[in-house]
Amino acid sequence: VRLVESGGGLVQSGESLRLSCAASGSIFAIYAMGWYRQAPGKQRELVAVTTNDGKITYLDSVKGRFTVSIDNARNTVYLQMNSLKPEDSAVYYCHGEIVDGVSVSRREFWGQGTQVTVSS
Repeated sequence: VRLVESGGGLVQSGESLRLSCAASGSIFAIYAMGWYRQAPGKQRELVAVTTNDGKITYLDSVKGRFTVSIDNARNTVYLQMNSLKPEDSAVYYCHGEIVDGVSVSRREFWGQGTQVTVSS
């Protein structure tokens, strides 16, 4: 299973970006998909996650500005980021809890990361 992100970039404060992450390979089931981020010198933190039973969780600092959604037909998760702030600058990583069709076990998968930079 591979997770491939796209959509990062450089924007100004107040602008928007949309990240996408497509899961491909032998996928039996997806339990959850979401986004983490890591800024220089800081720990990786959960930004947003959506589960297969419809539960959505957001980092407090992004509530009301970011929206996570999933297209189950395309195995793709999105992160719509509005009203971006300089403190949102980080490498954003896609994360999935997926049952792959080879091991038929629930495993964690990570994307390669995409840089988001917000200038003030």
